[in-house]
Amino acid sequence: MNKLAGLVRTFAATAVLLSASIPAVKAQDVSEEQIKAARATIAALGVTNSFDNILPNLAERLKNTLIQASPNHQELITATVDDKALALAARRADLENEAATIYAKTFTLEELNAITEFYGSAAGKKLLNDGPIASRELLKAADIWAAGVSRDLNQEATKSLDDKVGSTQPAAEGAVQAPAQ
Repeated sequence: MNKLAGLVRTFAATAVLLSASIPAVKAQDVSEEQIKAARATIAALGVTNSFDNILPNLAERLKNTLIQASPNHQELITATVDDKALALAARRADLENEAATIYAKTFTLEELNAITEFYGSAAGKKLLNDGPIASRELLKAADIWAAGVSRDLNQEATKSLDDKVGSTQPAAEGAVQAPAQ
């Protein structure tokens, strides 16, 4: 029971933190036209495609858990869970409705139409497809750039300070110092 209470507290805290990070929605009432535009935007973006595997993954996990507990009933467990999962598949539409409502509340009708138009275009489709690759390459380039800037900043600042104040750092052990002339 204590583990369950701890889990509930963890989920509650997570929900509070996540809700604080979601921007406030603009309009509370949405028209059917906004919902329709939001559905088109969601389809163009493919934002809910990654949710397609939720139910199959949940069913697979449940089957594995139940089969571990009762390995002699593997066929019955598999058939039963698959049957129940298929019956629940229609509820996927509820998630689509919720997504459309969220987008309709977040974006104006004009914004939804503009987003759909862009992401439905060849350039928008290319951005969706190749954008993650470009972002990954950009992050690599930024890391390399930052390392170079850090190195140069360190060298330039150290050299400038040495010129102005004189070297205050003792020579490294084993370093050969030039004779004074």
